[in-house]
Amino acid sequence: MPFPTVHPALARALLARDYLEPTPVQEAVLEAAADERDLLVSAQTGSGKTVAYGLAIAPTLLGEAQAFGRAGLPLALVVAPTRELAMQVQRELAWLYEHTGARVISCIGGTDARAEQRALAAGAHIVVGTPGRLRDHVERRQLDLSAVKVVALDEADEMLDLGFREDLEFLLQATPQPHRTLLFSATIAHDIAQLARQYQTNALRIDTLVRHQQHSDIEYRAVRIQAHETEAALVNVLRFYDMRAALVFCSTREAVRRLHANLLSRGFAAVALSGELSQHDRTTALSAIRDGRARVCVCTDVAARGIDLPDLGLVVHADLPGDKETLLHRSGRTGRAGRKGLCVLLVPMPKRRRAEQLFLAASVSCTWGNPPSADEIRARDQERMLADPILAEPATGETLVLAKRLLEGRSAEDIAAALIRMYGARLPAPAEQFDAAPTRESPARAAPDAPRARPSGPAAWFRINIGRTQNADPKWLLPLICKAGDLVRGEVGAIRVFDRETKFEVAQEAAARFAAAIERGGEQEYVIATASPAPPARAPGPRPFAPRKPHRAAGARQS
Repeated sequence: MPFPTVHPALARALLARDYLEPTPVQEAVLEAAADERDLLVSAQTGSGKTVAYGLAIAPTLLGEAQAFGRAGLPLALVVAPTRELAMQVQRELAWLYEHTGARVISCIGGTDARAEQRALAAGAHIVVGTPGRLRDHVERRQLDLSAVKVVALDEADEMLDLGFREDLEFLLQATPQPHRTLLFSATIAHDIAQLARQYQTNALRIDTLVRHQQHSDIEYRAVRIQAHETEAALVNVLRFYDMRAALVFCSTREAVRRLHANLLSRGFAAVALSGELSQHDRTTALSAIRDGRARVCVCTDVAARGIDLPDLGLVVHADLPGDKETLLHRSGRTGRAGRKGLCVLLVPMPKRRRAEQLFLAASVSCTWGNPPSADEIRARDQERMLADPILAEPATGETLVLAKRLLEGRSAEDIAAALIRMYGARLPAPAEQFDAAPTRESPARAAPDAPRARPSGPAAWFRINIGRTQNADPKWLLPLICKAGDLVRGEVGAIRVFDRETKFEVAQEAAARFAAAIERGGEQEYVIATASPAPPARAPGPRPFAPRKPHRAAGARQS
């Protein structure tokens, strides 16, 4: 259905952006029952919340007027949990109110406070900011809230989780009554409901969340990987899907640094986003993604809160999320505003059960598979090249003249081969990977001793903390060992799997090199160390009889 009646100036802005139909949350806040009311709204990520409250506050700010008068004290205050979300909201409201003459400014941490002070002194109709910076401006008497008619709290649950409750209460108390309070949150937990009771009057409760139903615009895929192959699997996932923009989520800043450096070294146009970066660096990174200079953004959860990137088709969980809320928040960066999105989780073999529990808790249906192979990536590259629109464009002008000159001294096959080489040269090389870990749908039966020949000559024994309890199998342990210690397969001898560990032989002449390599390997999800020789594998057959020792009752005296 088309948008309900909105202010004419905002209607023109919506039409210019091809907003033809409202999302459920936008439709709800525009109903007659919501007019001039306090609103307590829960809606999922990517549902168009910013435009929703932008439309909802227009009657309060403009009334019957077609445009704002000269900017003075702010009429509306919008509070967001992070710098990136506040800047995004400022941009959204700027275009939505473009034809009203509104002056929308932002006040966020990590930027020049003096520049913000000058902007506030020049006047504003709407101020958007983070809680701490807004409070700082109020306490310094640089931000006067005495004329504010409406306050909107965006992602209020996140602000409370980040410890901003005191700042929020300060701002709400500094705003004169009566004023409208619009509270938007992904969930209405106890602390959110308490905040609403304290600072809202006769609030209209709007709930547009569809529970126990998967986001229909997001497809979930889980990729089984070996514990040490996150970087290789990430490379191949990014190369196989080759989206216009992708977000890669990590659990720590150190992981962001490591994966970002790895992607750059492989030729990806990648940027990093984490809390340790300055606001200028974070803004530059997001701008690079938005204008196409970069195609991959590696980030932490907090840094990516509220980010809305155009054409974001792929979200990769390089580290598994800690809970279902984080899973849904990360994944919700794609599949927004009716666009389809893909969410890929890289799942190391020991963490499969944890991933399944996450999917169950989040009511998410997920397809399991292995990482794309190098051959699959090359095949996909060929399909993309043959379907490239540039091949369908007719040659005209100078292009046609140069094409004829090329054909004078070269065959069509030579020119096509050069085109293929040029096309491939701009693409990062896919990573070679070993077979994925076994799954519980087809469990591997690990033999006590792999049928491998001993290395010629003496050998040294090592152990790895992966055993039968983790479905250890020599088939995938062998390549893991080789890659971890720069070995070739012929330098690894017997592999003997026990309940909680596996012992294996390394040829004596390679043992020192292997030990040095695993020492350089850094932090891994497994541990390799030297070991005493494993006992010989027991031949199949019945155990020899051994009489039981007589049972001695507890407390009996020894003779």
